[in-house]
Amino acid sequence: MPSRRVITGRSQEPRRRFAEELRLLRTEKGDSLRQLEVVLGWNASTFGKMEGGQSLGSPEIVEALDQHYGTTPMLLWELAVADPSQFKEQYRRYMLLEAEAIGLWHYGVSRPPGMLHTTGYAREALAAGGLKGEELEQQVEARIGRRKVLEGVDAPPFRMILSEAVLRNSLRDPQEWREQLECLSEAAERPKVTLHVLPFGTGLHSLDSTDMMFLRLVDGRTVAYTENDVRGELVEETSRVERLHRTYDAVRDLALNPAESRTFILRMLEEVPCEPST
Repeated sequence: MPSRRVITGRSQEPRRRFAEELRLLRTEKGDSLRQLEVVLGWNASTFGKMEGGQSLGSPEIVEALDQHYGTTPMLLWELAVADPSQFKEQYRRYMLLEAEAIGLWHYGVSRPPGMLHTTGYAREALAAGGLKGEELEQQVEARIGRRKVLEGVDAPPFRMILSEAVLRNSLRDPQEWREQLECLSEAAERPKVTLHVLPFGTGLHSLDSTDMMFLRLVDGRTVAYTENDVRGELVEETSRVERLHRTYDAVRDLALNPAESRTFILRMLEEVPCEPST
């Protein structure tokens, strides 16, 4: 098995590094894109898009490439998303799709979306789930690394609806909580980010206990990921995704508009002490 080149700065420009590594591996082996099509069974244009940075492929393609080149299993997760040990098995398929989504919609019941967690928020949230020590720090790093999805000129449009409970369920450390609220307020000012607050008193709805994310993919499909306290599910069936999307739209109609929502968060910030208590 060939030794892998040492790659540093794992969270920086993952798509570019992934594409470069694929091109280099193919060149070293002397394959053409057409030869990959014949040997592995996927269309040559698919491999071309992966090497050009337009697509991350799929877990099945990446596993086949790993076997073909004799590289470390799940090369994609080392380069394009994160070290595979950083994300639990049930999230890996979702993380792949999130990394190459061209549009995202989120609804949060009690917590902000993971890709907008501050370090302090991520650490307290993950520690509350029982993580500690080195595993905790790895998971914090992985979660913070997801911010890259929303950064840069090619960042996808992102709409989020936050239940008021998200903004009321504060961290133990007031300063870290202030940083999290400031992070949300600043995110709402980005041109590709739209934030809605769903205030208390709007009545019951079908997402009362379900966090949800929709991902628009490069092939035109939309998939949904739903999660509650005990399980998460990636939904790819078109009819189910459409039903969930109608539910999401109904909840959005109950929420404050973006300007009202940002004002709401700024009022919340005014309630948080600016300096540590003595």
